[in-house]
Amino acid sequence: MASNAMPPPETPKQREESVRSEMKNQIFISFTFEARDKAECLKKKIEESLGPGTCWICTEGVGPGQGMRDEIAEAMDHAKVVICVISKEYTDSLECQQEVKLAFEMKKTLIPVLLDDVQWPLRKSYGGASGMTYIFADKLYQKFCSENSADLDGLIKTLQEKLDRAATDPVDANPAAQPLKTKSDSEKEKMVTFIRELKKTCRNLYHKIRPIPYIQDDDYSVENVFTGVGMEKRVSRGSWKTLSSYHDIFSVVEDPPRIQVIEGDPGYGKSTLALQLVYDWCKEESDSPFREPNILIFLNLRQLGGITSIEDAIEQFLLPRDSSVKRLDVKQLLNNSDIRILVIFDAYDEYPDQHIKDNFVTQILEERMLCHVYVLLTTRSSCIPPACNAGTGRIRLTGFDEGAREQYVRKAVAGDSAVAEDDEKEVQRILKQINANPILRDICQAPLFSAMYAHVAHKDEKFHNVRSVTEFFIHMIDCLHSHAQNKVFGDNKLREQLKMFADNHSELDKLAFDSLTGANQQLLWDREDLIRKCGAEFYGLYTDIGILVEEMVNNRSHGAKPTQAIQNQTNVHFYHKLICEWFAAGHLVEKVNSPWSMLYNPCENVNPYDLQFVYRFACGLDPAAAKKIIKLVQKKPDGDKFAVLCALEQEENTEDVLSTVRDLVSRDVHICENDTRLLQRTTVQLLELASQKEVRIECLDLDHSFETVDEKFTRIALKSGVDLRPLQSLQSLIVQMKATEVTEQELINILGFAGQCGKLMKLRLDGCILPVAINAESIPDQVISRKMKVSYPRYGYKMKLGVGQWEVDDVAIVRKLCSDGLTLRRDDSVLLQQSTLLLLKKSTQLNIPVTCLTLDQSIDKFDVTTSNMILTSGLSLPGVSSVMKLKVTESGNMSEDQCLQVLAFVKECRDMNEVSFDSCVLPVSIPTERIEPSLITRNVKVSYPRYGYEMKLEEGQWEVDDVAIVRKLCSDGLTLRRDDSVLLQQSTLLLLEKSTQLNIPVTCLTLDQCIDKFDVTTSSMVLTSGLSLPGVSSVMTLNVTESGNMSEDRCLQVLAFVKECRDMNEVSFNSCVLPVSIPTERIDYSLTTRNVKVSCCPDKVLFNPQSGKLESKTKLPDDVRIRSSDTVAEQASTIMQLMVASADKIPVTCLMLDQCIDKFDVTTSSMVLTSGLSLPGVSSVMKLKVIESGNMSEDQCLQVLAFVKECRDMNEVSFDSCVLPVSIPTKRIDHSLITRNIKVSCCPDNKVEFNLRSGKLESKTKLPANARIRSRYPVAEQASTIMQLMVASADKNPITIMRLYGSFSSVDSDGLSLVLYSGLCLPRLSSLQKLWIQTEDGREVTVDEWTGILNFAKHSQLLKELEMAWCLLPWPDSNMNLGNTKVVWNPECHASVYILQSGRWQGLHDSRVLTREAYTSLSLRLAEAEMSRKRMK
Repeated sequence: MASNAMPPPETPKQREESVRSEMKNQIFISFTFEARDKAECLKKKIEESLGPGTCWICTEGVGPGQGMRDEIAEAMDHAKVVICVISKEYTDSLECQQEVKLAFEMKKTLIPVLLDDVQWPLRKSYGGASGMTYIFADKLYQKFCSENSADLDGLIKTLQEKLDRAATDPVDANPAAQPLKTKSDSEKEKMVTFIRELKKTCRNLYHKIRPIPYIQDDDYSVENVFTGVGMEKRVSRGSWKTLSSYHDIFSVVEDPPRIQVIEGDPGYGKSTLALQLVYDWCKEESDSPFREPNILIFLNLRQLGGITSIEDAIEQFLLPRDSSVKRLDVKQLLNNSDIRILVIFDAYDEYPDQHIKDNFVTQILEERMLCHVYVLLTTRSSCIPPACNAGTGRIRLTGFDEGAREQYVRKAVAGDSAVAEDDEKEVQRILKQINANPILRDICQAPLFSAMYAHVAHKDEKFHNVRSVTEFFIHMIDCLHSHAQNKVFGDNKLREQLKMFADNHSELDKLAFDSLTGANQQLLWDREDLIRKCGAEFYGLYTDIGILVEEMVNNRSHGAKPTQAIQNQTNVHFYHKLICEWFAAGHLVEKVNSPWSMLYNPCENVNPYDLQFVYRFACGLDPAAAKKIIKLVQKKPDGDKFAVLCALEQEENTEDVLSTVRDLVSRDVHICENDTRLLQRTTVQLLELASQKEVRIECLDLDHSFETVDEKFTRIALKSGVDLRPLQSLQSLIVQMKATEVTEQELINILGFAGQCGKLMKLRLDGCILPVAINAESIPDQVISRKMKVSYPRYGYKMKLGVGQWEVDDVAIVRKLCSDGLTLRRDDSVLLQQSTLLLLKKSTQLNIPVTCLTLDQSIDKFDVTTSNMILTSGLSLPGVSSVMKLKVTESGNMSEDQCLQVLAFVKECRDMNEVSFDSCVLPVSIPTERIEPSLITRNVKVSYPRYGYEMKLEEGQWEVDDVAIVRKLCSDGLTLRRDDSVLLQQSTLLLLEKSTQLNIPVTCLTLDQCIDKFDVTTSSMVLTSGLSLPGVSSVMTLNVTESGNMSEDRCLQVLAFVKECRDMNEVSFNSCVLPVSIPTERIDYSLTTRNVKVSCCPDKVLFNPQSGKLESKTKLPDDVRIRSSDTVAEQASTIMQLMVASADKIPVTCLMLDQCIDKFDVTTSSMVLTSGLSLPGVSSVMKLKVIESGNMSEDQCLQVLAFVKECRDMNEVSFDSCVLPVSIPTKRIDHSLITRNIKVSCCPDNKVEFNLRSGKLESKTKLPANARIRSRYPVAEQASTIMQLMVASADKNPITIMRLYGSFSSVDSDGLSLVLYSGLCLPRLSSLQKLWIQTEDGREVTVDEWTGILNFAKHSQLLKELEMAWCLLPWPDSNMNLGNTKVVWNPECHASVYILQSGRWQGLHDSRVLTREAYTSLSLRLAEAEMSRKRMK
């Protein structure tokens, strides 16, 4: 029977133990390996305040055989608070991401602690928002710069408050009350349900495609309709790249934009493309990248008027009314950055709320919400969202080419079945009809029109040639009504009613017009409202025809009861926005023809950029309205382009049309490169009509749209593929090209076409580079007889037709070009250089001065025989009398001979009074006997602006011409480098001399590894080039950059040079180590009296000339680290600080040498670093920590111990992230280290130590029975495990199993060890009983690797079993035999296991032998799995 007695009260000791037990591991610290030291320091400080054992980090308490992941989950489950120590590497660490996500899901209190090099908010190191950004968005972070930081007090106070609050909160106090597994399973179930319901809704969308409205009986699926439409992707501003497939939308450029806009003209297939992407996702098409998103959201923006959030849109239009997925669930899924989500917004140009500020679509486009979601938005080219910026991807649809059009026609005729003979005839008939009519061919570039024509022509042969889009639509609408009448054959009353409604639809016209031109386009109506406005009979007939389309949606009202919240609503829209524009055009005609139109502009709210088809249809429907509309359109920006489109929608022979054409061609007509093909075709059609009717065409400007002229001169082919025939009434033709080089034959072809235009009198060729002359006999007779003016305005030329040469037509242009200066560049084409040479010739003939001629790296040599300058292109440049100044730009050094060749050319240019040399290094002088006397008498100025010099020709010496340049160079500082040429060093020395003469101070003179010695006899510094640098009084600071350690004598040589520079007050040594002291008697006393400062970069150490000693300006930290990644200057500074500390007997707790050791130099008793610097023995260092990668040899270890011997106060040395030899002969170990009782530890966990007395490694902890090395383990942890294994093997202790999880890389060349990805090597282990190797990503193991693994196993005497997992091994042969050792192959993680028997793979459980065919199939499965995992990564 249970007792009801009260338990005895706790004693104070029990209460203390209870509190300590409750506080144990209450704080979980998450960190990366790189921040381990900071994390441990933080743990230490927190536990000093909150008690020992309060914090848990993952380097503690890993039990034998326990997985790290399980331990982390258990520790986090127990913890109340999670501290994230955020370093630069934190956001990129997969383990840290998982820990943060786990803490977030378990509702732990998260406190981000930022190290001093981290910015907030968090970003991934490769750019873009991190998933952690959203988890930490509302968290207050703490800064942790050092253990003495004042922020630590605030952090500890915050922790205490969080722990106190957690103790009183039953939910936080018992996180196990809501198990993570249940929560995860619930979330997973919600996500699966959400995806299933999305796909069900999407199937209803893409399975009900109607290529034309009246196809209602047969449902087409998108894959039966969609044909690859042409598309281009913007790769840079103004540059577009053609895509081979819609699969390339996210793959043409590196790092594709997360938000992309798919734009296109009306009917170009934007919505069909969007549905194809939806289809690929739903069907998980294997070759489509759009199967990869976890979730795809497709929203038609036309439906979303008044919807204020994406969650509401999804709930109302994509989820069933009885869905278990609620609005909050949708929001949580969308905000989960670990889920790959693609949102497709379709038809932004029909979005009713696009003009409402801050709608949810704009917020997503501006990246103010859902910043991890990928977005595709479709819209007309005229309606790009303002929220799109330069970083938004742009894709434009270019319509059907001939191949795509043929493919679609075949689909329309035969569906998915093979094309039968009769069907093939029908296909060819339709294609022939399209190609026979250029207007129809251009109309059918739009996939919608092509689809309509293909289906109607297939089923109705009366569809004949059309001349405009309006005529095309008239036939199409008639066909829709005829089809409806045929369906009710015999019911005369209904047929009459259909006929009446076909002609009378003014109410629908007004509705369409008002919806398109209102403040917000509203293209969706409630069914009942539309019936009230149009009538039930009218509505029923127009929905039967297919012009109007019904759709059912769920209308959910928030705040209502669950049973009342959901209502079905039927909405109605036009089959396509173009159909809506067709009916709106009818109302525009009515408004324009109204007598009230005199009082207002009926087109005021009709935007021609977005609603051009409303204008075009209106003009095609009513000629009287067309005339008024065209006049109104012409007043708008770019109105002429729209006027052309409108004019050609009418019948050609009416007087109104001719009047419009006459008005349009009386001004310049432009065919631009960026015009659509339909607009170009329409413009050509208008020009041809004007030519046929003998209407004078003033000027045609082919604005970068010109491609070529055929050899018979009968047509110009434009870049779009549209052809332009000769126009008999054309007066002037302008051909503009983008810096294109035109050959002689191409120019003759253009002249030939001009000759075919019977009244053409002016031809202008602009923006291109033309031949300097053509064969006069090739010029067409019509051009000559008509005395046509052929102008070349680039140079102000016109062609002298009789001789085929250019003559100056516009002297002002030539004068302007010459005044701006001319240039001959090395990279210029021969044709461009010839054009420049011709211009120089013309300037001489016209006596027009050329301000400056620049020869930009284009000089080859001067030809003495012809007195011409030969260019690198081989062309000759004769002396040009009209050139006033010559500017020579060359790279590198110019010799004396090269300079004299330039001066020889200057002599030939009689009016030239100046020559300038730029960007090159010139001789410091030229012998006067080699300088042409005529240049001296002409007083030619030879300038050298690099240094502000001018040459005194009578002396051949440079003198300062521009003191400001010299002053600027001196203030910036001068440098003499070892790698500089002698000529460049001479130029710098000359500049130093000039600065002294002009008394201009030189801020700093840097001698960069160029000092050889100081010459006492001349008091000059001798450079490595052999040149001498005398003392320069104008230099203020000397910066000496040297590598390695500088001797006492070398330092004194530098100080001797400083003595000679009387105004120098500072000398700085960089990237080198100075001696710790120099006898004061060797230091010149004048340096002391002048108070010269001697510093060592980066200015942490000074040399005191008075005491002759180095002095540290800053205090050394307790832990000093020298890294291989440190700059040489940083390493030198640290070494000198250590030397000063040693000399001053200042103790240093720890010195860390981080992968920077090269060797130990016995002669100097110093450690030589990889940078070349030497670190002498430092007596005041207490502990040495050596961080190295890989396995250290016996000699390398002894070199470290030799350095330790030189540090007399050192009592410990620690090796980290490396593997030491299992033993070292004791006779090689210096006995003084043993007597000093030096401790040699391995790795931070101190699991292994090296015993100097025995010369052997010793394990301090028992090796787990199940030893493992994972690829994600820190290198130090891997090294510790390897050394424990080596000790166990040396001590002949049996090792049950060694597991390598994804850490195996290869086998070393001699087969003695296995190489891990960390760079460490696992040597042969004689006591190992089982070896288990799992490769990363299931990769293929090569024959050499497999042979090496077998050899490794063969020499492990006690090995009983070798198992290879998750990999593809080579096909076995008879040599693959390990005797009694069992070889197991588990290629697919327990799917099938094989054992090696007699050179064959045999099933472990069923004994079946693996055949070649099965092996091939297995290899393909593994390869596919490997590729899939890599894609996921």
